[in-house]
Amino acid sequence: MREQLEDLLATATGAARAAARVHGDASRRGGGKWVDTKTASSDFVSDVDMAAQEAAMEVIAARHPGHAILAEEEGGGRDGRPGNEYLWVVDPLDGTTNFLHGHPYYAASVAVWDGTGPLAAAVDALALGKVWTVARGRGAHGNGERIRVSRTARVDRFLLGTGFPFKARALIPAYLKELGRALRHTAGVRRTGAAAIDLAYVACGILDGFWESRLAPWDYGAGVLLVTEAGGVVERVEGGHVGLDGGSVLAANSAEALVRLRQVLSGCEIP
Repeated sequence: MREQLEDLLATATGAARAAARVHGDASRRGGGKWVDTKTASSDFVSDVDMAAQEAAMEVIAARHPGHAILAEEEGGGRDGRPGNEYLWVVDPLDGTTNFLHGHPYYAASVAVWDGTGPLAAAVDALALGKVWTVARGRGAHGNGERIRVSRTARVDRFLLGTGFPFKARALIPAYLKELGRALRHTAGVRRTGAAAIDLAYVACGILDGFWESRLAPWDYGAGVLLVTEAGGVVERVEGGHVGLDGGSVLAANSAEALVRLRQVLSGCEIP
């Protein structure tokens, strides 16, 4: 199993780097072209998304031709060989809007899951000079160095990450109430616009926690393993296991802090 994990991690790292090279090449040319919007007026897909996805999928297909792939952009799905238990979850450019505006918070996120959860993953944020890698039972790493979640115990001292539910605007009123509570009962809230980076920041202790009302599996496919292997906890905001069906995400540096953070967001603040 150790050799298998190393092989899967090498593939995740290689696929994420292949996508990140596309980001870098496009950035040197002056950025990407605005191709279309998807679910909302601010939900963009660019030529860079598509090229990065193709680059990542080529790496996965070459190394694991029988594995299934779930990728964000159109045409990114591939059925695996019958009986295969592995599913690759790919976000070729998490933070497309940031990229198109020259904002450096964007990354390629690649993870492989089996029937019990994520096995190995990589998040490559080329513009930040950061590559986070992780494999089940082997810890999480940033640029090759072991990373751990923060030791902050008091939620009123937490620095939180968040994401706006811009793809599901019906959720905005409830989210704004959560944001108001978080601002009143924590040390502050930050938003990068790339959930893969937010979760990596929880894993390495830059953020103490993170929440978002609705995410797709490719948004958090790598990040949940980074957080848990770094010593943190990830669940749904409303409670329950985070699987590949999409939904809310709540992460914290410990199980106890996650409970308290959920109470803050729901309005049941602890004195």
